[in-house]
Amino acid sequence: MRKEIILIGGGGHCRSCIDVIETEGKFNIAGIIDIKENLHRKVFQYEVIATDDDLADIIRDYKYFFVTIGHIKSVERRVEIYNYLKKSDVIIPTIISPIAHVSKHASIDEGTIIMHNVIVNSSARIGKNCIINSGAIIEHDAVIGDHCHISTGAIVNGGCIIMDEVFIGSRSVLFNNISVTEGTIIGAGSVIMKTIKDSGIYAGNPARKFSNT
Repeated sequence: MRKEIILIGGGGHCRSCIDVIETEGKFNIAGIIDIKENLHRKVFQYEVIATDDDLADIIRDYKYFFVTIGHIKSVERRVEIYNYLKKSDVIIPTIISPIAHVSKHASIDEGTIIMHNVIVNSSARIGKNCIINSGAIIEHDAVIGDHCHISTGAIVNGGCIIMDEVFIGSRSVLFNNISVTEGTIIGAGSVIMKTIKDSGIYAGNPARKFSNT
């Protein structure tokens, strides 16, 4: 029997998550929580049934929740909601597209979504509340921290260590065995050839720092 799940966040990332959840087939989406202006609107056939202010009440009625707020400019709201759920007696599942390849020797923590056509190779480890977006590749022995977004088509090569709250833009490539410090933003199409020790915004080929985060 499918379990009922509540999604938190009704924007574009939510639509992508819905497609993966429907394809995986483990959950029925009971409704969405979003801002007041979107109350009773629908994302596909799923209604925005409550606002953030109602979350405490909704938690009394449902067991499964998933954060479907995106992470581009800031991860702050995703982290805030995830931490709130963790303090409550709910389950935050891991969602994995059936058309992704996740090695049986890899580990994926709770609240993370693995989207269509992703490859997670052997001995890779992915933390909590992450977005591993369509077509991304996480190679062998790579470590992805909590609350990260690895965007569409990005490649994290073997042995890399990505710390918490990092955003890696679409089609970026990280060379083997490098580290990226927490809170870093890497622009789309960047090539990261050496370890990033100072958080900030990086872009280019090879990538260089443009500003602090």
